[in-house]
Amino acid sequence: MPVKSRVAAMMALLLGVSTPGVAAPAHENLNPEIASGFTTRQAVTGQGYMVATANPLATQAGFEVLQAGGSAVDAAIAAQLVLGLTEPQSSGVGGGGFLVHYAADNGQLRVYDSRETAPAAARSDRFLRDGRPLPFEQAVDNGLSVGTPGLLRGLELAHRQHGVLPWRSLFQPAIELAKAGFEVSPRLHAQIVQSREALAAQPAAARYFLDENGQPWPVGHVLKNPDYAVVLTRVADQGADAFYTGDIARDIVAAVRAHPSPGDLSVEDLATYRAQVRDAVCGDYRAYRICGAPPPSSGPLAILQMLGILEHYPMGQLGPRSAQAWHYFTEAGRLAFADRGLYVADPAFVDVPMSEMLAPAYLAQRASLIQLGRSMGTARPGDPGKLISKRAAGDALEVPSTTHVVVADARGNVLSMTNSIESAFGSKIFVRGFLLNNELTDFSLSPEDSQGRLVANRVEPGKRPRSSMAPIIVFRDGRPYLAVGSPGGSAIINYVAKTLVGVLDWDLDIQQAIALPNIGSRNQATEVEKGSALTELGRLLQGLGHEVKFIDFPSGIQGIVMEDGVLTGGADPRREGLVLAPPAAPREPPVAAAAP
Repeated sequence: MPVKSRVAAMMALLLGVSTPGVAAPAHENLNPEIASGFTTRQAVTGQGYMVATANPLATQAGFEVLQAGGSAVDAAIAAQLVLGLTEPQSSGVGGGGFLVHYAADNGQLRVYDSRETAPAAARSDRFLRDGRPLPFEQAVDNGLSVGTPGLLRGLELAHRQHGVLPWRSLFQPAIELAKAGFEVSPRLHAQIVQSREALAAQPAAARYFLDENGQPWPVGHVLKNPDYAVVLTRVADQGADAFYTGDIARDIVAAVRAHPSPGDLSVEDLATYRAQVRDAVCGDYRAYRICGAPPPSSGPLAILQMLGILEHYPMGQLGPRSAQAWHYFTEAGRLAFADRGLYVADPAFVDVPMSEMLAPAYLAQRASLIQLGRSMGTARPGDPGKLISKRAAGDALEVPSTTHVVVADARGNVLSMTNSIESAFGSKIFVRGFLLNNELTDFSLSPEDSQGRLVANRVEPGKRPRSSMAPIIVFRDGRPYLAVGSPGGSAIINYVAKTLVGVLDWDLDIQQAIALPNIGSRNQATEVEKGSALTELGRLLQGLGHEVKFIDFPSGIQGIVMEDGVLTGGADPRREGLVLAPPAAPREPPVAAAAP
């Protein structure tokens, strides 16, 4: 049976997933973001334009912008501003992210980096007490965890380059929804329940997310946010300067400094923040060119390393029910995560040997370390840039609270964007209708190891913490073929890599690839989505020496495939996402040949 047919026949078995509960790998079980159960879905096909986000109201806002002739960037801005309202635990104007954009008119690929920065007053011992790192929970719910937000500067910069509709018009859906209110979704309610104690400790957050008795708002409660509407109206009228200077900036700083564990963010940090435009990091995999956000994001670089290693193995022949395929996949993840931990950080502060890490000869050497019948357990980093003796691995944890948006517009522009406030509800500091991030806990809490070697991802003034966000655009024959990304902390790398293998190696449609059970290694145990059809496969991996943990493993993948004028979109069945597009025109049946 051909590989494609064999894989299609297996999909019904693979998608037998039970409803997951609270999510998180055991070693990152800190304020994680939950899933929303598992809902079987079909891929959405359409023509002209398409948008997919993690929330139906956000998708609708982006879709209406596309209907009005807006660009991919226009739609992403409108959608993201609604996400900051309806999915506040995941992203918002108090955070930042990465936007990868392909411009059809000139073929230019650009990355807009709105990652948060450490305050000018930050020191490398920021999260140390008596020479020891703070417990991670204490570091998160802390004024010291708040970095300078970058999202609005990044969106404004992208709009100046690629916007079509007026900036102000893109804010109206979120402003109107904030005033009128929106219904609390099952996922938001469950997330508030999980984080209730931490939210209750912050008076402003408690007033918004909890009722007068200190209980989470129930599902269906209409939640209004007039303060957020005021902030958005100001930014709509005056540009991002209204956020980064003046009374909004002063209120942000005051909230951070009023925390019981006060931070040192200043109005000068906000006033001087700048988003960056970067070149994408790209690599080849089989017949495809895969491009994504470069450092300070580690996501696409690690994924490219994984795929470069997997290119040496017959993934297409093995298929998604093969224990050997997932053995190769998880071992490749171990090798990529080992390099990530040692070498990747903000390139303005450290040398990141990207070209050496992606060199074919280096990846071939790394691939040769994989044993056919035995897991390596924990991989050691390689030495692609002759830096191994000078670097120490960091201890940063990334907890999964993020969102992803993909858009393809009628002009052929394509966008893949991931934004975050880091932990669920970020720092829990709520000001002017939005939450502030805790992104500085993405730095290593320890600046050096016991031998005095410096950690690349240590805290430094003005530095961007390393991220795992992985907004990616895949090209085939020089044209965009797939846009994809996911939330999920450092597990993003495995989620997106899994989806790419599903589409590019196993010929799955994008929805099938997204829905594949999640599995991966972050150079520790092999993690398998519990309750999925991979349970038996996990036991087979144990026979290959893998330490296997069956965990709740909720991705939030959004993806769009562009092929032959038809758009096919998928949204993760583990969350509340939605794909919208004008329906594809029915294909004309082939004309029968005339009888002789």
